[in-house]
Amino acid sequence: MLSEWIAIAGLSGDARQTAAGATDARSLAEKLSRAHPEDAVRFLAHLLPNREGVLWAWSCAKSAAPGDASALLRASLAATEKWIAQPNDENRRAAMSAAQEAEVGTPAGAAGLAAFLSGESLAPPGAHPVLPAEHLASKAVAASIMLSAVSSEPEKAPAKYREFLMRGFELAQRTHLWESAALAGTE
Repeated sequence: MLSEWIAIAGLSGDARQTAAGATDARSLAEKLSRAHPEDAVRFLAHLLPNREGVLWAWSCAKSAAPGDASALLRASLAATEKWIAQPNDENRRAAMSAAQEAEVGTPAGAAGLAAFLSGESLAPPGAHPVLPAEHLASKAVAASIMLSAVSSEPEKAPAKYREFLMRGFELAQRTHLWESAALAGTE
């Protein structure tokens, strides 16, 4: 099962070599966090449940937002926060609308996109449901976090990755992610 998660997360070749000695998801995430932080973000984003992943992305995007962030970025963060608090379809679609206004290539926009991709349908309300591809929300979570690390003061990215990964590990602990037999590689 661990090898499946490595493939799903799309880890780099170097990270796959680092993964060779890992026996479970937690030890792999910890090894990656030290040697390949971007891959650690990708891996953890794919392991966390969608809502917790969006919470992680939102918290990183919020901390990366400049003090003079535009109204569009602030609105995107607020809409995503509302979805995190009340993950219903109306809030999910509002998070996407705000993300598009802020641009999905921004940390805040990518977090809102992740919220939208966590839902049951990409189609407009009332239309025949169109399911999002599996793991798309996780990819948007990872993108938001990586953008948060480099969007301003990219020279400080290593320290930001450490901080952001610490937040992700705290979420993993709170959700009992590491205790999951499926992720522990025991299947």
